[in-house]
Amino acid sequence: MAGGWWRWRRCVRRAGAWPAVCCLVAGLLTGCGDRPSVPGRYRAEIQRMLDRRAEAVRERDRDAFLATVDRRADRYRTGQRRVFDHLADVPVDSWSYRLTGTGGFRPAPGTGHRVAARVEVRYRLTGYDTAPVTAEEFLTLVRRDDRWYVAADGGRRAPRQLWEQGDVQVVRGRRALVLGVGQKPERLAEVARMADRAVPAVDRVWPAGWSRRVVVEVPASLDRMAELLGSPAEGYRGIAAVTTGQTGGGPATRADRVIVNPDAYPVLGERGRQIVLTHETVHVATRTATTRGTPLWLSEGFADWVAYRGTGRSPREVAPELTRAVAAGKPLQELPATEDFRFGGDATTLARAYEESWLACRMIADRWGEGKLVAFYRAVGDGPDTGRRTAVRDALRSVLGVTEEEFTASWRTYAHRVLG
Repeated sequence: MAGGWWRWRRCVRRAGAWPAVCCLVAGLLTGCGDRPSVPGRYRAEIQRMLDRRAEAVRERDRDAFLATVDRRADRYRTGQRRVFDHLADVPVDSWSYRLTGTGGFRPAPGTGHRVAARVEVRYRLTGYDTAPVTAEEFLTLVRRDDRWYVAADGGRRAPRQLWEQGDVQVVRGRRALVLGVGQKPERLAEVARMADRAVPAVDRVWPAGWSRRVVVEVPASLDRMAELLGSPAEGYRGIAAVTTGQTGGGPATRADRVIVNPDAYPVLGERGRQIVLTHETVHVATRTATTRGTPLWLSEGFADWVAYRGTGRSPREVAPELTRAVAAGKPLQELPATEDFRFGGDATTLARAYEESWLACRMIADRWGEGKLVAFYRAVGDGPDTGRRTAVRDALRSVLGVTEEEFTASWRTYAHRVLG
């Protein structure tokens, strides 16, 4: 349906592998330091226990994993057994834990000691991650008979992992790995096929600096998707997919995940679903070239431009909201600002932000060439780390030979020409 499905496919590019709220929560856990202090020898003991726990995951040794769990915590132990089993088919290449914070250390009669801990989890999937995913866990640990055990999740909740939500189904494509919970196998197979097609489509435009692999997660529901992202579900209602990952930082930067909304994604037609996954794959490919200096209008507009490239859709089909605005005599003002991409706000404003961004990138490709569009994107990412305006202004001059004012004026004229 022309002009109808685009509202379902908007995506988000996050600045970290998981939302920054984890850092705020960590501050609540540790304060300005350990209060009271955890002796260094206990820290070393805890880290050794975490190392044994990580080795058990890597070696697929359930008994060794459960040996790190408090035997008196019956319900938690049962839950940990399930989590371990849910990982059975996930192709884990590396897995580690690192103690990063402690708080609430106190003696506990009958248990020795009890402490709240913040733990960094790093893992990599075989054949797909060139760098590890990094996540946080908040745990309650107990010391009994000179040994430390995990007794419960901590009072603060970090974003969940897919295997904490249920048994993980795994589908391998030629270039994609799809992990799902509570999904029909044929749905996951279709996602894998479309992700397989997305990778070469992106590679034709952006051939350097990425692994040409993509990992897609499909949770059981919108609420479960929100748990993976650590954010309220309402903010993702109607959003077909999002991409998580750390921008900038080179090849060693934390790995990306494309997370599909199982409520919104199936509503799209086949073409719409393909555009969604191609758009998200662009974010995976451009991750290391996307920095704080990259405005959302460029990162989202470029992803849309690649996703629509070669589909045969006309500008009016791609940008229906903007087409209506032009027809009504409402002139374009400035390129979209960060707040225009806010989820949970006005749907028309969000749609127009994506359409205006796509049109700006399309104009660069039409007027200066596709190579210049890619060069412009990279130049903005390579620009000074003093803000988006400076990076964009300098790249406009060095790559396209225009000022910011000239570029904006050309964009307005271009919109009326192709949409009028």
